Amino acid sequence: MNYGIINMNNFRSSALEEFSRHTAQRFSVENRAASEYFAVNVFNYEKMSKYLSKETFESLQSAIKEGEKIDRTLANDVAQGMKNWAMDMGATHYTHLFQPLTDSTAEKHEAFISIDKNGIPFEEFKGDALVQQEPDASSFPSGGMRSTFEARGYSAWDPSSPAFILDQTLCIPTVFVSYTGEALDMKVPHLKSLAALDKAATKIAKLFDEDVCRVGVNLGIEQEYFIVDQSLSRARPDLQICNRTLIGHTAAKDQQLEDHYFGAIPSRVTAFMKDFETEAYKLGILLKTRHNEVAPNQFECAPLFCEANLAVDHNQLLMILMKKVARRHSLKVIFHEKPFMGVNGSGKHCNWSIVTNKGKNLLSPGKTPGTNLQFLSFFVSVLKAVYEHHYLLMASTASLNNYYRLGGNEAPPAVMSIFIGSTLDKVLNDIEQIGSSDFADSSDTKLDIVGKIPEIRPDNTDRNRTSPFAFTGNRFEFRAVGSSVNVASSMFILNSIVAQQLNIFGDRVNKYIAEGIEKNSAILKVIREFIIESKDIRFEGNGYSQEWLDEAARRGLKGINNIPESYTAYLDPKSVSMFEELGVMSLRELKARREVLDETFTKKLQIEARVLSDLSVNHIIPTAIKYQNILIENVKGLKEILNTDDYNELTEYNIHNIKKISSYINGIRKGVHDLKEARKIANKIEDFTERSKVYADTVLPYMESIRVMADKLEMIIDDDLWPLPKYRELLFCR
Repeated sequence: MNYGIINMNNFRSSALEEFSRHTAQRFSVENRAASEYFAVNVFNYEKMSKYLSKETFESLQSAIKEGEKIDRTLANDVAQGMKNWAMDMGATHYTHLFQPLTDSTAEKHEAFISIDKNGIPFEEFKGDALVQQEPDASSFPSGGMRSTFEARGYSAWDPSSPAFILDQTLCIPTVFVSYTGEALDMKVPHLKSLAALDKAATKIAKLFDEDVCRVGVNLGIEQEYFIVDQSLSRARPDLQICNRTLIGHTAAKDQQLEDHYFGAIPSRVTAFMKDFETEAYKLGILLKTRHNEVAPNQFECAPLFCEANLAVDHNQLLMILMKKVARRHSLKVIFHEKPFMGVNGSGKHCNWSIVTNKGKNLLSPGKTPGTNLQFLSFFVSVLKAVYEHHYLLMASTASLNNYYRLGGNEAPPAVMSIFIGSTLDKVLNDIEQIGSSDFADSSDTKLDIVGKIPEIRPDNTDRNRTSPFAFTGNRFEFRAVGSSVNVASSMFILNSIVAQQLNIFGDRVNKYIAEGIEKNSAILKVIREFIIESKDIRFEGNGYSQEWLDEAARRGLKGINNIPESYTAYLDPKSVSMFEELGVMSLRELKARREVLDETFTKKLQIEARVLSDLSVNHIIPTAIKYQNILIENVKGLKEILNTDDYNELTEYNIHNIKKISSYINGIRKGVHDLKEARKIANKIEDFTERSKVYADTVLPYMESIRVMADKLEMIIDDDLWPLPKYRELLFCR
């Protein structure tokens, strides 16, 4: 194995020294209970009450709770308190942290230090700087909404997500919009969708409890990831640049014995986990779970549920922390959805529920007919929302990274369905079978029907890991979201489609009440209608089976077969109408978002193709030729010392390999040539939508063909000559 100039002994020594230094620095924290230092670096309720005046504190808390705008006078007082706290914590700079359309975060740091007219330095942080900044918007993806010569963009404070300190910098969560007010980020449509869902859900909740005045979304994001040794990853250009292996033969053993899931966590990884958990606790991220995942060197962490906007911010921050901390341990964290062929990919399982201001989980079944009725109202609204917009919701998870993962027998299939379990399935079927005429006869009949609904406990049914969208007792788990993305890209769609169906549900109920039908009867009548109208989205069987894919097609459920093609869902008239009706996104913003998706897909695939060409020409082919020459010299040498019969017998295998190597070399060379030509043709297409489709149709197949031949060479060439760390080293590094 040739790993370049890396000296593994020196590496291990330096890594141990670095780990020891860092361990000493954090020992004073780690030897205490996490609750004692939890959120120490967050400008939370406790810090606000200490650093703000009573009037400012109460006004700010009221504005946050009610979702009201904060006036500039209040902002000045808040900024002063934030600055004083941050400086007491050792901060020297501040930044607006925002979430552009790149699935990552962005920040521009400004120093607190300033100078007065007499040249005397002092620190200041004004309300204007807190509320708004003007980062250059030209270099962020905008989908054509902003030109390079129209670079102005604004980041604006999101007070619902608390400020925090990271690397001696006060970080202020913000939205990011263009000069004309259009969303250039993930947060704006997410916040708008949450507002739309709040408005729609509150109306329905008031049918059961007049005191409900607000409904929010709770979100728990399970984060899967891989860990590899940093030195080994640096010896692989594909892992360094693309975060996935573009070539690499499967290891003799990987996950087939099923001995990794929930297995003992390696000590080196445990040390890393403890380290990033400590940093996360300081920033108010309440990580609760960690464990080995199915694939070797694959792991998962998960926090407790919290408000959806904060959950997304925490997940973005968590990925930053994990990357930073991994470097301290000479490890590399990989969030790519499919870094290794042949083993499990990684996702973000989004556990989604809706909760009233009184703490009632509206997706938690109750023990009485009345509460069952409330639960069913929201439950069937979600079912119908997913049915009506199943292709759009699945398209929200579509990306080049997730293309390599979805549809395999370790991730949800690329066609949407909902698993609800046998108990609820029977409940809905029973309600469906009662004719609509029965509901109008008397309220007693209907209440009897509701009363027949059994108590639905959180765990009264099995789980279905093949379902992309499963009900798991008191929440829905959306399992198709990729591990590297900002989950707001899918959550704003889920929130929006549910808000739309709740509005439709409420309108129908009010219509029936206006016709003289008793309220509970009207509610149950609409529940039954929604059950019938959304029935085709429900599936309780094996989502991996071909039978289900065939059945899904018969039901009219459209799967993701082509990533660029799936992005058309954003501009489907039904989608556009919904988003505009709810005020979540305009047609112009949707067009821009679709263009960004196409552009990102194309550019990522372009990068992968270029890296694969480089690996093939500069690493694989030269190594293959070198080994082939060794075999040729061996054959020549044997000819000099052996008789004809022995020579023919003893050199047959080497001659066979020489021919195979030549065939693979020629195949790779031709593949690289054809790959480059395909890219040249595609790159001449100016429209990103059309270009992305051509890349998907022509470039990807050549890459897959090249990989097959390179992986075959890996199994022939002498291990000492092979230029890249193999799967057995990458996946079993301890």
